[in-house]
Amino acid sequence: MSLNYIWSGFFLVGFAAALAQWIFLGDTEIFKKIIDGTFDSARSAVMDIALPLAGVMTLWLGIMNIGEKAGAIGWFAKVIAPFFSRIFPEVPRDHPATGHMVMNFSANLLGLDNAATPFGLKAMESLQSLNPNKDTASNAQIMFLVLHTSGLTLIPLAIMAQRAILGAKDPSDIFIPCLIATYVATVAGIIAVSIRQKINLFDRVLLTWIGGITMAILAMIWYFTNFLSKAEIETVSKVVSNLILIGVITVFLVGALRKKVNVYDAFIEGAKGGIQTSITVIPYLVGMLVAISVFRNAGVFGFIVSGFEWFFSALGFNTDFVPALPTALMKPLSGSGSKAMMIDAMTTYGPDSFVGRLACIFQGSADTTFYIVALYFGSVGIRKTRYAISCGLIADLAGVITAICVAYVFFG
Repeated sequence: MSLNYIWSGFFLVGFAAALAQWIFLGDTEIFKKIIDGTFDSARSAVMDIALPLAGVMTLWLGIMNIGEKAGAIGWFAKVIAPFFSRIFPEVPRDHPATGHMVMNFSANLLGLDNAATPFGLKAMESLQSLNPNKDTASNAQIMFLVLHTSGLTLIPLAIMAQRAILGAKDPSDIFIPCLIATYVATVAGIIAVSIRQKINLFDRVLLTWIGGITMAILAMIWYFTNFLSKAEIETVSKVVSNLILIGVITVFLVGALRKKVNVYDAFIEGAKGGIQTSITVIPYLVGMLVAISVFRNAGVFGFIVSGFEWFFSALGFNTDFVPALPTALMKPLSGSGSKAMMIDAMTTYGPDSFVGRLACIFQGSADTTFYIVALYFGSVGIRKTRYAISCGLIADLAGVITAICVAYVFFG
């Protein structure tokens, strides 16, 4: 029911805000702006997201099927099974969903969004096969979705590239702050869901894995900052991420050929589901993106930011971070919208300003919660999201708070 109230709230709050601007501010264009935005968002949901997704889904579902027949997906599942069996206790150790989730998280870590989405949708489909209540999100599906929405990415290549385009002196200076913020968001998401699902966070295996991952991230930060120049960081991230991706395809093909699998037939067999999945998610995407458009074009963000500025000023806090908040507020709703807010902040204040850098850290600290809920749950027909959205937003909030703190530490 939470999604029902949230979706309705976007429209109702947007209408109330627009009505107030018409009555008190004399803005006669506000309703036209909102309606034009609904048409644009409906078109974008189909033409810019669902249809391009069909091609990507077709490709990667085919590749995924080759990997399954080669046994590579099963191997990935066995490697991470001790950790996943603790946070996904309802998923059998040898179930294909584990491998699919590993592939999704790996692609996200490398910032490979085009590959991460098909892997994630396949993982959600696999988890749905274990779900006894098909219209209600299972515990495993909620944990997976919240981990996905926390957006853990090792190197924010797209953000660094945008900073370079806008003339930042050091485009990669937000690398470490972004990594810290997104990691805190991920851990917060795990804790929030674990508390709801009564998962023992002090389990030795969990502590070992989380501690090991933390040490690995710290080691990477130490190596990058001590042995690589800023330009080398960007080059390494670009080469390594794409090398790993083409390497995965190569491993899948070689493994399948060794098992004498007809790889082309396996690809076609898996690829057939790509179009159907893309068609299935269209109503969910249109519904959510149009509602978000109403909320955004009604000027609600402007009221919220003004309220934050007044509140923190009244408390005597430094409000330098407030102009960057639109990026943080937009991020759970729309990836393209938050990117536009980030670019606007850098254009207005400068890419090397505190606000410009903080907007970039906000962009890299989490993922688009509502879009992911609509896409992933919509792909398998889930309507009752339970506490998935609230836990996802907790992770987002942790990322935002951490982003503000590390921005003051690094650039304040």
